[in-house]
Amino acid sequence: MSLITTISNALRGGKPNRLRKSQDNSYEVASQWRLMWWKFKKHKVALASAIILLFFYIVAAFCEFLSPNLPEARFTEYKNSPPQKIHFIDPQTGFQFRPFVYGMSAKVDEKTFRRTFAPDPEKKYEIQFFVKGESYKMWGLIPMNVHLFGLKNPKDPLILMGTDKLGHDLFSRIIYGGRISLSFGLVGIVLTLVLGLVLGGISGYLGGVADTIIQRIIDLLICIPTIPLWMALTAALPKGWSAEQTYFGLIIIFSIIGWTGLARVVRGKILTLREEDFTMAARLAGASGFRIIRKHLLPSFASYIIVNVTLSIPGTILGETALSFIGVGLQAPVVSWGVLLQDAQNLETLAYYPWLLWPTAFIILTVLMFNFLGDGLRDAADPYK
Repeated sequence: MSLITTISNALRGGKPNRLRKSQDNSYEVASQWRLMWWKFKKHKVALASAIILLFFYIVAAFCEFLSPNLPEARFTEYKNSPPQKIHFIDPQTGFQFRPFVYGMSAKVDEKTFRRTFAPDPEKKYEIQFFVKGESYKMWGLIPMNVHLFGLKNPKDPLILMGTDKLGHDLFSRIIYGGRISLSFGLVGIVLTLVLGLVLGGISGYLGGVADTIIQRIIDLLICIPTIPLWMALTAALPKGWSAEQTYFGLIIIFSIIGWTGLARVVRGKILTLREEDFTMAARLAGASGFRIIRKHLLPSFASYIIVNVTLSIPGTILGETALSFIGVGLQAPVVSWGVLLQDAQNLETLAYYPWLLWPTAFIILTVLMFNFLGDGLRDAADPYK
């Protein structure tokens, strides 16, 4: 073996390169998932998108602790107030490490009778960290009253993104709304994944009558415009349902409609793999059709399934946002990004209260990050390319 190694090194024209040899061997014996990870790490935009999305989901998971105010808390004297600016420099004392905000003073325009707000330098509120505020239950289970940051007196206004027409802190409501909107995409895609894999697998593996029936159902669902179909099925939900029941009802509606694309992909992949040698060997060994699909066929193109799922999540989030925005999806007091945008349906909002459009920025950023992540996963799905 040493003679063969020496000859090989001589043919390569130099001393043995152990590092290159180690790298080549690791590349040759690496699994498909490891090759995908190496390829994915080179896609800097997709990697950054994954980090941003992870940050969003962490914030949504701990929204009670991270938000300075509760979503139902109201500052009645600061309705439709603009955002406060965070300051580090005081005109009297100069620079200070502890950030602070100024209070807001209201005045009414004598001509338009519209109330406007301006910073009041006489009211200075220092931002405290790990401050005790209004009580809440973390995840609805653990009683707590500590917030990551806030003001010493919870009744003092800390409105970093402004308030709505009822005086709610928009920043806190956006954080709480992220939990509903972001979880809607994940939970909704789980049921879509199950339906797409099961029905697509049956259609591609069995063929015949089952394939014909499933494909005709897919054709029917694809032919119907998506938004009107969503609206019709959502309108059929009982009006007396609770917020949780409506949430899961919408998830079922989206999944019933959204499984068609994944099922088509799964069917096409299985049609090309069901006659391969490893499939025939499993069939001759006595494996059932369900086991062959689950153990042999689906893992063969699992990377493509992950890509499809990643690109489908933003569509689910946008669907919930659209239905809630037009008033047929989730309704107040539920807080989601779509519900928050209900206050931004007229030109007066755009003209006088543009900060009510803040949820739009988070929706756009989330959808873009999922699309960038999906592009990176799609490139990494073929690591030999």
